[in-house]
Amino acid sequence: MIDIFIVKSATGPRARGPWHGLSYTLLLGGLLVAAPVLAGVPQDEVPATPAPALEAPQLLEFVEAPYPAKAEQERVEATVLLRLTLDAQGTVTEAEVLEPAGHGFDEAARDAALRFRFEPAKRNGVPVPSRIAYSYEFRLPAAAVPTAPVEDAVTPRAPGVPMEAVPAPVEGSAPERSPAPPATPAPAPEAAEVEPIEVTVEGESEAQRLRNSAESVRVIEMGQVQREAADLGQVLARTEGIGVRRVGGLGSSARFSLAGFTNEQIRFFIDGVPLELAGYGPEFANVPVNFVQRMEVYQGVVPVRFGADALGGAVQFVTSEKLHGTRVAASYELGSFDTHRLTLSGSHLHEPSGLFVRATGFYDSTPNDYRVDVEVPDELGRLVPKTLPRFHDAYRAGGGSVEAGFSDHPWARRLLLRAFASTTAKELQHGVTMDTPYGDVDSGSNSAGATLRYEQVHGQGLTTDAVGGYVFRRSQFTDVGTCAYDWFGRCVQQLPQPGEIESRAVERNVRQHTGFARFNVGWRPAADHVLRLAVAPTWVGRSGEDLALRARGEVDPLTGDRRILSLVTGLEYEHDALEGRLENIAFLKDYIQRSRADLLLPSKVFQPADQNLHHLGVGDSLRFRVSDVLTAKASYEWATRLPRPDELFGDGILYGENLLLRPERSHNVNVELAAVLPETAAGAFRGNVLGFARRVDDFIQPVGREGYFTYQNVIEARSLGVSGAAGWTSPGQWLTLDGNATFQDFRNISTEGPFAEFEGQRLPNRPHLLANGSARLQWTEVASPRDELSLSWHTRYIHSFFRSWERLGQGGSKQSIGAQLLHSLALTYVTRTSRATLSWTVDVQNLTDASAFDFMGVQRPGRTVAAKLVAEL
Repeated sequence: MIDIFIVKSATGPRARGPWHGLSYTLLLGGLLVAAPVLAGVPQDEVPATPAPALEAPQLLEFVEAPYPAKAEQERVEATVLLRLTLDAQGTVTEAEVLEPAGHGFDEAARDAALRFRFEPAKRNGVPVPSRIAYSYEFRLPAAAVPTAPVEDAVTPRAPGVPMEAVPAPVEGSAPERSPAPPATPAPAPEAAEVEPIEVTVEGESEAQRLRNSAESVRVIEMGQVQREAADLGQVLARTEGIGVRRVGGLGSSARFSLAGFTNEQIRFFIDGVPLELAGYGPEFANVPVNFVQRMEVYQGVVPVRFGADALGGAVQFVTSEKLHGTRVAASYELGSFDTHRLTLSGSHLHEPSGLFVRATGFYDSTPNDYRVDVEVPDELGRLVPKTLPRFHDAYRAGGGSVEAGFSDHPWARRLLLRAFASTTAKELQHGVTMDTPYGDVDSGSNSAGATLRYEQVHGQGLTTDAVGGYVFRRSQFTDVGTCAYDWFGRCVQQLPQPGEIESRAVERNVRQHTGFARFNVGWRPAADHVLRLAVAPTWVGRSGEDLALRARGEVDPLTGDRRILSLVTGLEYEHDALEGRLENIAFLKDYIQRSRADLLLPSKVFQPADQNLHHLGVGDSLRFRVSDVLTAKASYEWATRLPRPDELFGDGILYGENLLLRPERSHNVNVELAAVLPETAAGAFRGNVLGFARRVDDFIQPVGREGYFTYQNVIEARSLGVSGAAGWTSPGQWLTLDGNATFQDFRNISTEGPFAEFEGQRLPNRPHLLANGSARLQWTEVASPRDELSLSWHTRYIHSFFRSWERLGQGGSKQSIGAQLLHSLALTYVTRTSRATLSWTVDVQNLTDASAFDFMGVQRPGRTVAAKLVAEL
């Protein structure tokens, strides 16, 4: 590992007024060379590898802190040690006091440091984020302290750093000198007098490392997005290759698609834990956006570290990576349709002991009474169009978690225990389509659980990362109403028996116990070789009852035995060659599932419907740096997705059981080119293009009628497509433009079975052409030195698509959804003080109030206005 120490000191002579000195010391670690050392490989065993060209940040604009009046009166001096976080533009985004001095020094030093401006750190000439340690010294005038020789001719240096390697003091970093008699140069200080502080400068962020890896991944950083009044579904939908469709407003089910594959084929994770086991409920779009720091979207090929059986890809939400200091944050959003969204979070790391504590909480509420276009009978019974508010679609959710543990100890790099609980309540306005309104159908869920995480870097290049936990979830579904409702919310007819959906009363309670674990072991036998093993077992047990069935004396199918044991194992080999230009990751996966269930026969007798599944998978990811600005990637996986509990056993709400489902299998191929050009006088340009192909057998689809569906292995299908994105940032970063487009052709290729007659046709209810555009204007130092004002515009185009098979019906009788062009606009003001960052946003979604339709033609809200306040301390 090559460490570059740069020690800088700028100290002026004692003037008539208060003055200060400053110094910072930073450590730059070459990432290509550092990896084996961090993994525990002795340095003398690591083959020599050229170190990347790393350049330290350089101070361009220095801001002098006012001397605290009380400290000056009491003749107190101090040195405040700060840790400054710089972004890739050299802006100080965070200033943390590491060694408080009191007497007002901490606040003064931090407020001044937040207004510094740096030439950013660079890696191979490309600006990158960094962190440095910075000592801000406060000294009284010469008359107030004992006189001493002025050390003006010699700059102190760290042990082992030659004098010629020490940069000269930064111009303007000390006040203008007063005339003073010549001083005799003092001898250089002893080595012991200079105490360098090693602070890592991030030559490559984790997000950038992922982008530069062989993995087919898109990384979305959430810093700016957290200030907008957008949910995770809206943010993901702005990314090429992704479609997100909602079955209504806030709290409704979201249909996520990636290269044509949808929710069921994609796995979602929060910090490596499956979403449904993380305490936020099963809907990814309802995870609070302010808890997510970064999103990673893996296209078709899923790394073994997730221990997942995903078919079409994976999405990971990263909530926190940096454990340091004390943090408190809150956000509140007030929007149209009486929508309220609140998040709270706080964390503290006691660095001497490594003790870490974090707590989070959230609450969402809305009646979802937006207006929709429906048909209602007139006085003569004829259906006429009408625009009416939804009347039975309220959503409420809340939850919280507490996490505690230790970090950076010899016995554990991280050991954390997290406990959580959440609850949701959702009224159902209609079924999968908007054909029939409901007025008394409700659903809800409660969950609680805990996870334990352990990470450690051992000797001899060995690392371990393990997480395990238990989750209990209870779901309720109630349909015992005795009225049939119209779209005005009126009871228009008394039902012959309770139940609006199935013409019978339903009162289901489903309880699910889940135990899971994921073990990752990595071994780096040499600098350019890594072996990883992942083992991920999951056990699910389910029980329940339908109280309405029991009341009628009927046999309840929910009382049957329901158990699943799944085990996904992966072995991965990574090799870097050609001085890091080539990276290849080859892997094998093994899938095992044992399901035990009782199937209720028409004779009302239970019969065992056990199933044992075993499949193998293989894949490879390749990345080659064609040049400093151009990167090529290719990846392939023969993937398997095992049936999930809700697909086998039903969800207890609108989907029934199918205990004999077979797993889906697919060939997934990606080919990609990405370019990031260095910043020029014309700005910074970036772009990428991705071609993908998917060929799937035993595709699982929901099949049924209004109000009741089961999952079936129905078709063989293939998807071909291309997506591309381009962006530009102006000099000075006052304007950023981005755009992307996706074309996907997902067709049924079944030659037998129930859908053979539709061979060669596009799968219904899937848009095949999507496009997004965005522009962001930003002004800095609007009303204060540390503020900014930004205006963000987003637009989304969805080409027309068929709700059913394209050859069904003729002319105007075909069921289709017309093309949609939707716009949103957000105005955000951010101000920073020495202690806090505050932001205010006004966000207008669907700016033109266009009619918006998503899954199965369900209408989305029209124009909505939201105001959001975010505070970070």
